[in-house]
Amino acid sequence: MRRGALALALAAPLLTAQAKPVLVPDVSQRNIDIAYSFTGAELLLFGAILYPGGRSPEGNAPTDVVIVVKGPTQSIVIREKEKVAGIWVNAGRLRYRSAPSFYAVASSRPLDRLVDARTRAIYELGLDGLQLSPASAAPSAVQDRFTRGLVDLRRRAGLFYEAPGAVEITDGVLYRARVSIPARVPVGRFTAETFLIRDGRVLAAAVRDIDIRKSGFERFVAQAADRHAILYGLFAVALSVLLGWGAGRIAART
Repeated sequence: MRRGALALALAAPLLTAQAKPVLVPDVSQRNIDIAYSFTGAELLLFGAILYPGGRSPEGNAPTDVVIVVKGPTQSIVIREKEKVAGIWVNAGRLRYRSAPSFYAVASSRPLDRLVDARTRAIYELGLDGLQLSPASAAPSAVQDRFTRGLVDLRRRAGLFYEAPGAVEITDGVLYRARVSIPARVPVGRFTAETFLIRDGRVLAAAVRDIDIRKSGFERFVAQAADRHAILYGLFAVALSVLLGWGAGRIAART
């Protein structure tokens, strides 16, 4: 009797895990090539929610979906300017060890109606939940001011944004959303993470990778600058001198 109860207790977590829904996400483009004529792209993120037994849960609480698209993290320095004697000068700066180069979140409803602030911080849902890792022991008020500045700068550049209501859910099973990729987007490995939320809890999550890379001549230049930095720099200087000399010769003849 004790062995049967012990076996049931050990199997309970497995049964509970199997009873959770599963997300099956996908994205319209796994690879995005940036050429000289690149003006941006629009990603279609879609998928299905697989419920245990093929039935959606009963009750009045709706099922919501949040999709977060992140670019590669990077170290960045934010400088604060101050007007002194009519001249704008750098008054302070703060460096972040790892800030996402791109961040977009699409949700079926506003995030503050789906989960609390603690859950948003744990899963980095929304701009107010981003973990930016400042490399400084500055007071929290100073860090908050610089963080707001960083978010504002990238929001105006189209690199950070939120789109509440952008996720459409059909019959509680299928979902889809569109996320815009601006022309100034950095290259690298992006992630599209989908979260299934109900009753203020994250029930399931799944990730898909997206590669954004330069193509054609732009890719050749980027690889040359990365792999042969010294030769690339010397060639750029020589090319600039040659073009300047040629322009001077043409101007002298006219």
